[in-house]
Amino acid sequence: MKVYISADIEGITGTTVWSETELNSPDYLQFQKQMTREVLAAIEGAVAGGATEILLKDAHDSARNILIEELPENVKIIRGWTQEPMCMVAGLDESFDRAIFIGYHSEGGSAKNPLAHTLSLLADVKINGEYASEFIINAYAAALHNVPVAFVSGDQALTEHIARYNETIVTFATKEGVGHATINVSPQKTLKETKALIEQAMKIDRQQLQLELPKHFNVEIIYKDHIKAYRNSFYPGATFKEHNTVAFETDDFFEVLRLLQFLT
Repeated sequence: MKVYISADIEGITGTTVWSETELNSPDYLQFQKQMTREVLAAIEGAVAGGATEILLKDAHDSARNILIEELPENVKIIRGWTQEPMCMVAGLDESFDRAIFIGYHSEGGSAKNPLAHTLSLLADVKINGEYASEFIINAYAAALHNVPVAFVSGDQALTEHIARYNETIVTFATKEGVGHATINVSPQKTLKETKALIEQAMKIDRQQLQLELPKHFNVEIIYKDHIKAYRNSFYPGATFKEHNTVAFETDDFFEVLRLLQFLT
């Protein structure tokens, strides 16, 4: 059974300020280690649930965060960015049985994680009128290949967001955001629950986990800089909406991924 794991850091237990997420920052090392530990717990749970082959995507910032010397032999890891529209789930295709997202976070526009954003700190993204999280963007990307997301860890608001789309997807809340603070569970509890819940999630019927792609996508990228919005509105098929928004419509979600690749 093939499993795909995509790992971010803003939803890892403990991360609260940007310096804790930035490679080479003095505050980073502790949370690089915790990110690696949470990924290892996910791998252990997937293997206990029947995974025989795992592809891991380091999907935060430089994409060079996970301590690769800790990885077991049955795991391959994609470090760095392939520069293709699948982005945080690059390399995922129809050969995978299911996907797992570790350390994900609330969408841009959310006040429930001080590190909340969607792909960029320079813009927020709406899809069909709703603020879009990296979870929903990547879950839809997986759905292009008929691969369901079985488990997601991250902040409490993200788990509530996911439940609105599919209550069967197993989630674990590592923290809750309050203003510029986070209330975190014990890192050890995260490791224990991640392993146990993923083992359970591996046994859920794929069809129950699968998200259905909408038939049409109305995308809005809302920039903090109106000049950048105007410039990016010249992307093929896009239009400018005053005062700081690029709008785009399509029936093909891969075109949404392509748009986000170039405009965020």
